[in-house]
Amino acid sequence: MLDLSKLARQMQGISDHLSKEAEAARRRVEIARTLMVQATKAQSPLTQQLEDYRDRLLFAAAEPIEPLDTKVVLHTAPEAHTIVSSDGSQISPSHHEIAYCYLLNISRVIIHYGQSRYPVLDSLPEVIYRAEDLYASRQWGISTEEWMGYKRTAAEAIMLSELGEKDSVPTLAMTDGSLIYWFLEQIPTAARDQILLPVLAAWEKLREKRIPIMGYISSSRSSEALNFLRLQACPYEGPDCRAHCEDQRSQMPCQTFSPLRDVTLWATTLSPGERGPLWKSSADILSCYGAHTVYFCYVHVGAEIARVEFPQWVIEDSNLLDSALSLMLAQVQKGFGYPVALAEAHNQAVVRGGDRTRFFTLLEQQMIRAGLKNVGTSFKEARKRGSIA
Repeated sequence: MLDLSKLARQMQGISDHLSKEAEAARRRVEIARTLMVQATKAQSPLTQQLEDYRDRLLFAAAEPIEPLDTKVVLHTAPEAHTIVSSDGSQISPSHHEIAYCYLLNISRVIIHYGQSRYPVLDSLPEVIYRAEDLYASRQWGISTEEWMGYKRTAAEAIMLSELGEKDSVPTLAMTDGSLIYWFLEQIPTAARDQILLPVLAAWEKLREKRIPIMGYISSSRSSEALNFLRLQACPYEGPDCRAHCEDQRSQMPCQTFSPLRDVTLWATTLSPGERGPLWKSSADILSCYGAHTVYFCYVHVGAEIARVEFPQWVIEDSNLLDSALSLMLAQVQKGFGYPVALAEAHNQAVVRGGDRTRFFTLLEQQMIRAGLKNVGTSFKEARKRGSIA
C-alpha cells in the first residue's frame, strides 16, 4: 500500500528541478537547430561520411534520404477507406498456478469508413500448454516468459496479413510500436528466424495486396535522426569514434545536445499536418529484413509529433506512402490525438484481472473433469491473494 503522506514530503522541490530541466532542454534545442542548418548545407558530404565511417561509429545514426529541411503537407484522406489493426496481450505462465501454461490473445480490428459495412472488433485466444511449445526456447537460453513475448509479436503481424484484403478502396494496416525488432539482435540465429521469417512473410502478403503497413510510435524516445547531426558536431577530420573517443563514450565532444529526442526537435520545425524528411534506419537487425528494411519520418499529428515507420517497398511507391500517411492522420483526428484502430485493437486484446481469474477457473474445471486430483494454486499464491489487513 502506498503511503501518500510520506510520498508528499519527497515531492517537494520537484518543480524547481523540472524548471531547470526545461531550461536545459531549451538550450539543447537551440544547439540542435543550429547544427541542423549547418548540416542541411553539408548534407551530401555528411551522408558520405556516414557511409564511410559507419562501422567506426559508437552510436546509431539514421541516413536522411530527403533534404533535412523537407516539410510535406499531408493530403486529406478519401471518404471511403479501410483501416486494419491488431494487438496482443497474454497471461504469463506461473508455477504457482494450477497448471503451467500461457495464453496469447490477439485482437482483430477492421474499420470501414464511407462504405456502410460493419466493423470487425474481436480477438482470438490461444492456449499454449504442450511441453514442446513451452520449453522449446530453453535450447537457446531464452526463458518461456521472454519467448512468449516474441511469439506474440509474430502473431500480431500474421494477423494483420490475414485481415488485409485486396480492395478497391485505400487500406492501411497499422500496428502500435516499432517495426524494428531490436530485441532480436541479442538472440541466436535459429531462434530469431522462428520469429522474424513469419513476420516478413506476413509483410510480403500485404505487399502483394498493395496494403501498406505502418508502425505508429507515440512519444518516441529515439534520437536516431538527431545522431546524424553528431557528424556535423564532430571536431575531428573524420568521425572515427573508435580512434578518437573510445575512452570517453559518455562525454564525446559531439554530444552537445544529448539527451535530446528527435520529437523534441521536430516539434519546433513542423506544423500540424506536416511530415519531415524520410530516414533510413541503421539498426543492425535490419540487415536481416531484405526488401522490408525500415524507413521512418516524423509527423505533426496535432496533439504530438509521432514517429511512423514503413518497410522499404512502401517508401518506394510514392502513391502508397502518401495514402498511408493521409489515412494515419485521419485516424488520429478521429481518435482525438491517437489512432482509433490502435486504441480499439488494444481494448480488444487486453486481458484484465477478471479475465485471468475466469481463464484459470475454466482450466480448473477441465482438469477436474479429466479426473485430475489436488487441483489448485500453490500455498504461496493462495496466501498472497488474501490479507490480514
